[in-house]
Amino acid sequence: MPNIKSAYKRDALSKARRLRNLANKSRLNTARKAFLAAVAEGDAAKSEAALRVYSSEVDKAAKKGAITKNGAARRKSRAAALVAPKKA
Repeated sequence: MPNIKSAYKRDALSKARRLRNLANKSRLNTARKAFLAAVAEGDAAKSEAALRVYSSEVDKAAKKGAITKNGAARRKSRAAALVAPKKA
């Protein structure tokens, strides 16, 4: 435990931030699993819809700082690459 008042405040802030990031990442992983399940099914329309939901969650997580902007772009790009062969 911190001894200094400002350190105590920082500790409380970092705990709150950690919980918030955990919740955002959990929501992101749930969307990712749903997307991968839709891709595994092979239904193009379902995959497209799941990709939109997943991309939205990735953008929200990046906006809130749970993941980096480049990480968000990488995840969206890889997800889109999984759906692209189904379109052709």
